[in-house]
Amino acid sequence: MQFLRWLGKSLVRQILLAMLLGILIGRILFVAELPQAAEYFQILGDFFTKALRAVAPILVFVLITHAISRHQQGQARGLKTIIVLYVIGTFAAAAVAVLASTWYPTTLHLTGNPEAVTAPESLKEVLTTLLFKITDNPISAATNGNYIGILAWAILAGVALRHANSVTKTVLDDAARVIHYVVSLVIRIAPYGVFGLVTATVATTGFSTFDTYARLIAVLLGSMAVVALIVNPLMVWAILRQNPYPLVWRCLTQSGIPAFFTRSSAANIPINLDLCEELHIREETYSISIPLGATINMAGAAITIAVLSLAAANTIHVPVHPLNALLLCFLATLGAAGASGVPGGSLMLIPMACSLLGIDGDTSAQVIAIGVLIGIIQDSAETALNSSSDVLFTAAADLADQRKTAAVSAS
Repeated sequence: MQFLRWLGKSLVRQILLAMLLGILIGRILFVAELPQAAEYFQILGDFFTKALRAVAPILVFVLITHAISRHQQGQARGLKTIIVLYVIGTFAAAAVAVLASTWYPTTLHLTGNPEAVTAPESLKEVLTTLLFKITDNPISAATNGNYIGILAWAILAGVALRHANSVTKTVLDDAARVIHYVVSLVIRIAPYGVFGLVTATVATTGFSTFDTYARLIAVLLGSMAVVALIVNPLMVWAILRQNPYPLVWRCLTQSGIPAFFTRSSAANIPINLDLCEELHIREETYSISIPLGATINMAGAAITIAVLSLAAANTIHVPVHPLNALLLCFLATLGAAGASGVPGGSLMLIPMACSLLGIDGDTSAQVIAIGVLIGIIQDSAETALNSSSDVLFTAAADLADQRKTAAVSAS
């Protein structure tokens, strides 16, 4: 009974227990040379991955439309600078992830036979394919898993809805809550899906697959560490022209650590607001920038999207055109903003990035499932980077503006 209370409703603990049970049962089947029994456990994993694939198109459309439509905020001093930092920081994180995946390529264990794909041979082919995907009609895009087309329609709808009346925006807010709820239901079955996937994997391949996942985690966490300890401090230094590390360390410890355990940027908003007050940031600024940052400042999510999609491409030997790598950074930046507030949201947007690289939907669904397997570490670190960056960039922009205002007043 005490064990059940400890397990409670904690998804992290349930997934951890599911992984341990999957490893144990899978190892028994592997030693007993009963790989055919893994097919029954694979059903659980397949059910989970198909549920993820089913919800992904509407998730991309609703969340990105909602995120863009909400960017019509009241004016506050330094807010434009903060938004620029959010966007540049997320794009830089995606670029770091692409470089890390290029220098330290990773592969995944994928079941079945992924569809054969042909890498684009010229710039014309890349642009033509992209253009045709963008101009696809929304119903066809959703039906066929054309996430580039879904993204294009979501952007147009979001821009148009910025000027909609309050009633329409309320409906859109409700739609976002609905998709949040649906995704939360899908994520709640993650322990069962993880159990099936781990059991089937260990029963057929032993522990060799987990060596690949260890390298994958290393690339993900390494990229996040580079962003948190090098890229972000450089951006803060460019704004404040002073040693950024005291501020960086304070944000990582007071915001990043709680976010690591809550695994929710939205849940960490009250902590960030209190930290902003301690840092003497103006309330009219942080009261807007912190909730906004929980929506669009998603460097960790951009890293996850880029690393996992490139790992899938490397696994099935799809050469990545340099232009596609650049476009992937842009897509990861925008897609990461749409992942805000959703548990495992960055994983749900991987098919969008995979479609750019010519990877089929079944393969990208398996990549999402692999992301869930490593999600206990990946999602915690991702949220810690996202949430601490919200305070860091807000503080840098506002303190710089306060310094500028004081200098003008003194003169």
